[in-house]
Amino acid sequence: MDLLLRIKWRPEIGDPTFMGRFTVVAYGVAALLAWRAWSARRERIWLGTAVLMALLYVNKQFDLQSLFTDIGREIARHGGWYEDRRRVQKGFVLAVLAGAGVFGCWFVWRFREFLAHHKMLVAGLFLLLTFIVVRAISFHHVDVFLKSGIAGLKMNWLLELGGISLVVGAAFLDASSKAR
Repeated sequence: MDLLLRIKWRPEIGDPTFMGRFTVVAYGVAALLAWRAWSARRERIWLGTAVLMALLYVNKQFDLQSLFTDIGREIARHGGWYEDRRRVQKGFVLAVLAGAGVFGCWFVWRFREFLAHHKMLVAGLFLLLTFIVVRAISFHHVDVFLKSGIAGLKMNWLLELGGISLVVGAAFLDASSKAR
């Protein structure tokens, strides 16, 4: 119980700025349009994309990655290995990257025919998932890059919203082409 009391996370938006809220809405729109594309086409990739976008919507809305970080930190403290956490983090990151690589290869091979005709979706998912993995790794120089900007726009906004926009565009085009 003491472990739970130490967790600082609260179920609220992690980035309460306009852009943070805009990104939450963008994930919601992407989830709905991917669901619409799935409803029109009954392609499993669209269902998976809708579920992924919905999960990312919930994560962005409630800042779940901070909850998992707090839980991990407290488990490390409670377990007495907090000082050795970097080695565990490195192993975790390598396992996630290896798993993502294996899954990505399988996914591309399994759905190669669909993906060949949906390059905008591929680009959007690739950009978005790469951004998420890079953000999760959270090396200092990566954080500095993501917080930098061009013309007042932060790189993390450009990358995350760019990926979401490509998914939205692909879902809209796919569902619209079926409706014709």
